[in-house]
Amino acid sequence: MKEIEKEKTGTLYIVATPIGNLEDITLRAIKVLKEVDLIAAEDTRHTLKLLNHLEISKPLISYHRHNEDIKTDILIKELKQGKQIALVSDAGTPGICDPGEEVIKKCIEEEIPIVPIPGACAMINALICSGLDTKEFVFIGFLPLNKKNRKEKLEEIKNTTKTIILYEAPHKLETTLKDLKDIIGDRKIVLARELTKIHEEYIRDNIDVLIERAKELKGEIVLMIEGAEKKEENNLLDLSLEEHYVFYKEKGLSKKEIIKQIAKDRNVNKNEIYQKFIDRN
Repeated sequence: MKEIEKEKTGTLYIVATPIGNLEDITLRAIKVLKEVDLIAAEDTRHTLKLLNHLEISKPLISYHRHNEDIKTDILIKELKQGKQIALVSDAGTPGICDPGEEVIKKCIEEEIPIVPIPGACAMINALICSGLDTKEFVFIGFLPLNKKNRKEKLEEIKNTTKTIILYEAPHKLETTLKDLKDIIGDRKIVLARELTKIHEEYIRDNIDVLIERAKELKGEIVLMIEGAEKKEENNLLDLSLEEHYVFYKEKGLSKKEIIKQIAKDRNVNKNEIYQKFIDRN
């Protein structure tokens, strides 16, 4: 049975491709690439190497950051004529710091079906092997080049309690690490480079060592930063009244001070709290 069913209007398939090792592609992705009428590629020469490896021959159209406006309209026209199109980037999942957003938005406006074909994504693979918190994380992509915008983004990172994930080019890594040191200090950082390739590496060290090593590192970098430490007070409302009381007692506060502080934390009348602990020593 074919993956693609012909309809009056075509479908745009968002196809994830390998981020390094050519075997990191799903059977479904291969099937879709074989069945579509056209492949929109960030770099047609790069994609051609993958297609040759997979023994697939398909028409290619260039679709990258600098021609999105023009090529989006061309792709929409082809889709409206019933063409089935696969969108691929040079590596990983299209739309994640890669071209794709514009044509996807346009397809939604024109009510053209969009189907994701899951696969490799550098930030997720880096995160799961980082050793940092994976329950909550923020993906920022590349930091802004504009100094003012960059400083604002770094301040945002400083105050974020979730794991931060950035992308960085090797020749800019040293500068970015120095900027991070100036704003956030020496927080736990993990660098992941050459993911799924022969020289795949995870570097976990303090920021001064990483700054020194940055001079010699090559390949695309995923940079992950430990979230800011959560203030204890942020979690107090999750405690029971009893736990809340013990929290302040262990800090050496008197009963009167504890009741006053709990009332303040919970924004209630202190008499209400006093009644709960009237018999407490």
